[in-house]
Amino acid sequence: MSLVGWAAVGTGAVVLAGSAVGALGPVIPPAEVKVFRVVNGLPDWLFVPLWVPMQLGNLVVGAGAGLAAAALLREWRVAIAVVAAVVLKLGAERVLRHRMARHLAVRQRPGTSQPGAHLRGSDVPVTGPSFPSGHVILVAAVTCVVVDVVPGSWAALLFAVPILVMLGRVYVGAHNPLDVTAGLGAGLLVGGALAVVLG
Repeated sequence: MSLVGWAAVGTGAVVLAGSAVGALGPVIPPAEVKVFRVVNGLPDWLFVPLWVPMQLGNLVVGAGAGLAAAALLREWRVAIAVVAAVVLKLGAERVLRHRMARHLAVRQRPGTSQPGAHLRGSDVPVTGPSFPSGHVILVAAVTCVVVDVVPGSWAALLFAVPILVMLGRVYVGAHNPLDVTAGLGAGLLVGGALAVVLG
């Protein structure tokens, strides 16, 4: 796991730092607004295809899927890493929100920060801090700890899951783009570090 782990840590650090710097302004940056409008404005028929993978970012579903994969592959180290990823996800989200506290008035959910945002689904929050995306942190971290024990080409396909969750969270109006890229960076850091330690 160490090669995948170190690559995830390095990539995660760069993505998280870039996302945090981009989110420091007094308003949502114009380029981010444009990306949000493109993704959030995609056709309504995409809701179900994006909703399904998005559920893997849910704490219970994501942890359950990771533990199921560990049990199926008989990898106790992966099971330990999945549990640790859940705990570290909660910690990382809290630390990042604390560090970004001065900017959370700007980094609100799109229902507040993006006029005319399409909110899809009954559970999409309208208000509250949006940076970073906890769904994406969890799914990226669990992907990192599972990917190295998955056989063959399935490993590469697993990394499509965090991308789909990122896309889905913006599409349903739950997050702005830098919120999900920050979640990806934090998740890769968490999952990569666990892969290195338990590898």
